[in-house]
Amino acid sequence: MIDVPAWLPAGLQPQPARLVGCQILPNAEPHLRARLGCGEGHTSLGFVTADQDDSTYAALDHATKFARVDVVYAKSFYAGAAHASGPLSGEILGVLAGPDPDEVAEGLAALRDYLDRKACFYMPAQGSHKSAFFPHVISETGQYLSRLAGIAPGEPLAYLIAPPIEAMVAIDAALKAADVELKQFFGPPTETNFAGVYLTGALYACEAAAAAFAQAVVDVARSPLAGSRRVDRARG
Repeated sequence: MIDVPAWLPAGLQPQPARLVGCQILPNAEPHLRARLGCGEGHTSLGFVTADQDDSTYAALDHATKFARVDVVYAKSFYAGAAHASGPLSGEILGVLAGPDPDEVAEGLAALRDYLDRKACFYMPAQGSHKSAFFPHVISETGQYLSRLAGIAPGEPLAYLIAPPIEAMVAIDAALKAADVELKQFFGPPTETNFAGVYLTGALYACEAAAAAFAQAVVDVARSPLAGSRRVDRARG
């Protein structure tokens, strides 16, 4: 059951992520560990696939706060879960590395819990254009996303993703709504043909920015051709 944040606009339906595959290698082969970029002493690996990439990136970060694990690999797959290469592919492969299988198992447990309760896409409950999007705020980042965002571990992060035109309008709204700093911009097309940003600032500012982002996505979905309305004036 998803804990829907109080700052989200009303009328949004959670779209829970689904873990598709989860495997542990207690003592991974050294050449494989080297190729994945494992640190010294990290001999155990945990592999996950899921049908939402951004939810899984956030959940991988969460795992680093509860176990002695590093995220050594995380990549989205082209065109998304609807066009997966196989029944266990999902939309992303994430890899945790740790010193022993117990630590990796603990990290995977934290990841699963976060996917079950916190991280998911949302969709407007009403309207014909129901764009799925990811308005997510992390109150305290772990080692993984803080590194990607260029912030210190423990700082808040607004992780905001939507389809291309919704994202462009919504990013503008988010930046105008609160005192936040744009740390990363993901211009379309990403591997899954979405777009978005990482924003940082005080927690309340990240939440305000995420709320504005979500509302703007909903507004675009309600009136996708608003900008095409003809101005009533003569043209030569």
